[in-house]
Amino acid sequence: MDISKDLIRGHTDTIILNILSQGDSYGYQVSKSIRSLSDNQYSLNEATLYTAFRRLEKIGEIESYWGDETQGARRKYYKITSSGRQHLEAALNEWQFAKNIISHLISGEVTEGDNL
Repeated sequence: MDISKDLIRGHTDTIILNILSQGDSYGYQVSKSIRSLSDNQYSLNEATLYTAFRRLEKIGEIESYWGDETQGARRKYYKITSSGRQHLEAALNEWQFAKNIISHLISGEVTEGDNL
């Protein structure tokens, strides 16, 4: 069973910020981390990933810089900013709150006395 991309779509920025909070990285490595963290159940296409990088950089939540690879092509690295860390913390709190409510809504039972 594959996860619906619609379920994850609104959390792309949070996923990227989480990965970058663990260390600077470049596009392909972020993509690999997403596949690994999801046990190969989800992948982010390149266009979506780089669109998110541009959006996050524009609003100051990540910064980019060129690596100084001595072999192979130069890579553009991304790092989370303090603003990005604040966004990540807020998003994780919102996720925990929403996850609990959604869990109750889709698996809970209405008890006698609930106002319907």
